[in-house]
Amino acid sequence: MDDNGLLYRVYERRLVRELEAFELPQHLGVIVDGNRRWAKEAGETTEGGHRAGAAKIVEFLSWCESLRIPLVTVWMLSTDNLSRTPEELEALYEIITSTVEQIAEAGYCVRLAGTPEALPEEVRDGIDRIQERAAPESQLTVNVAIGYGGREEIVDAVRELVRDYGQQGRSPEEIAEAISVESITEHLYTRGQPDPDLIIRTSGEQRLSGFLLWQSVHSEYWFCETYWPGFRRVDLLRALRDFCRRERRYGA
Repeated sequence: MDDNGLLYRVYERRLVRELEAFELPQHLGVIVDGNRRWAKEAGETTEGGHRAGAAKIVEFLSWCESLRIPLVTVWMLSTDNLSRTPEELEALYEIITSTVEQIAEAGYCVRLAGTPEALPEEVRDGIDRIQERAAPESQLTVNVAIGYGGREEIVDAVRELVRDYGQQGRSPEEIAEAISVESITEHLYTRGQPDPDLIIRTSGEQRLSGFLLWQSVHSEYWFCETYWPGFRRVDLLRALRDFCRRERRYGA
């Protein structure tokens, strides 16, 4: 190991020791951004960038597991991404399905967050089969956000809520009266789960783009310049250290 590698390991161990005194996030969200730009700079194809990013997801989850973070939501494909070329989407669907399978094979509980109807039937069926084989319980639950949009999630939740109340025979006035923050929350893709404490976005973009739009009302954000395939464990540790140093006031 060269001097730079040794210094990196020493710094990484120091960060881990610093975090031992703090409570880490119980739900971590990550917007994996920058695969195509990483590929361009590395002289790789777009597909090569997506494959490098997919491999990083599996590695990232192993870091979270070692830190005992129990819940991670990974945004793998947005509804906006569905407008990309058929050639890129075909490769993406294969890469995503393979990645979800690797996540399940690692022993993690897998939950789908998104609009399945937006995906090709064979992709939906493949992910359904993977979920059926995945561990029903694990130290780490992974929400894979595929065909996900924050506005679409809220619309889906309200539609399902109104449909449920309508089946109960309630009048329009009673339905309107029954709609609340709590009732909508109970119909989100992440129902039954805590809201994200920390959301990480790579590639230098400083916006949420609709990621967990409802759930992120009290989330902390951490942005970094690194493209997702180049994201390192030390970057995650730095994000967690920064999170732990913040005072979360919740409007008080």
